Amino acid sequence: MEQTIQQCDRSYLKQKYLGKRGFIAFIAFLGAFVPLSTDTYLPALPQIVQYFNTTASRVNLTLGMFFIFYAVGILFWGPLSDKYGRKPILIIGMIFYTGVSILAIFAPNVQLLIAYRILQSIGCGAATAVSTAMIKDAFDDGKERVRTLAIVQTMSTISPVISPIIGAFVLSFMSWRGVFVVFTVVGVISLIFGLMLQETLNHKSEIYVFKTVARLGTVAKNKSFTSLLLLFSILQIPFLGFITSSSFIYIEGFGVSEKVYSYFYAANAIFLLLGPLVYLRLNRVFSYRTIISMGYLVISLSGLSVMIIGTQSPIIFCLLLIPASLFANVIGPPRMNLMLEQIEGDTGSAVSLISSVQMLFGSIGMFIMPFVSGFRIQFLGGAYLIAGMISFMGWKILLKKPFIKHLED
Repeated sequence: MEQTIQQCDRSYLKQKYLGKRGFIAFIAFLGAFVPLSTDTYLPALPQIVQYFNTTASRVNLTLGMFFIFYAVGILFWGPLSDKYGRKPILIIGMIFYTGVSILAIFAPNVQLLIAYRILQSIGCGAATAVSTAMIKDAFDDGKERVRTLAIVQTMSTISPVISPIIGAFVLSFMSWRGVFVVFTVVGVISLIFGLMLQETLNHKSEIYVFKTVARLGTVAKNKSFTSLLLLFSILQIPFLGFITSSSFIYIEGFGVSEKVYSYFYAANAIFLLLGPLVYLRLNRVFSYRTIISMGYLVISLSGLSVMIIGTQSPIIFCLLLIPASLFANVIGPPRMNLMLEQIEGDTGSAVSLISSVQMLFGSIGMFIMPFVSGFRIQFLGGAYLIAGMISFMGWKILLKKPFIKHLED
């Protein structure tokens, strides 16, 4: 990490108040907004079903609609940050996120809770769009960027580890409304640090706002970028499917408590945390091409094992799913860097498209899972198996295409 921070001195990035370490830590914190806003909330889902006397599929809309509108909202935040700068867009988004979180504390029915979650997701999109774009602003060299992405991803992945534990802890002495108190505090903290941030975008877009948003189409027409984006988004289907259904699998399916569920979820998330570090180790021996291929095969085998024997016990299910979680994050940094490498300029638009398309793919899994409640585990394992194999074959095909701009190994 020290090496990456020192290399940052060669960029135009100067953070008077945050410093370089603080800057990278703040980016990681912003990158954690989505898992924080979902994983802290997961242990409360069964309680919300009972509180509003409604169905699990209705309450799941507070997650599914969150991700869909997050995906739509981020399409606009990215181009707007190219036009007006990263800092003002971040501050607007965080004010919005914090305000809606306060409203959600007092939601009188599930319909309004869904509406507040939709609005909350729009503010959340600003954090994602700005955080990744600032890495591209600060690090011109591809190798520096992928190292920083790995560090930031490692730091931000702490969120899925601790978020469900925080959620379960809050539920031990408060109702589900306490989770939104946590979101409000997080929003206030991010707003304070956002005000301390100094702008990282050197050259703002000079074109009109509507034309700035229209740059999304220009980026989407980039054949190499779009091909990689569609391929790399397939894994989001089982990944977000698991996030949606995990509390029901453990709490309702296996009969564990909210507290024990948070430990199982955190155990899985710890390996998400290790993923980027494992990539940095493997990359000393193998090329990123080989690591990505290897990752897809491991994910497929993990899915197959979950499908066959994952219903035996919560411990077996957790252990069998860990390889898929680990290698999904092992291949995360090189895949993100490879997509960014295809783009010259329009970084905010590219980041918006990446996050939006991945969330839209993931929403497929989120909306299917409530309809397979009788065999969630088998479906999840099969989804990982199929997604892994399709991604592996697609990756092998794209490797041979001359229009892909490859990274230096």
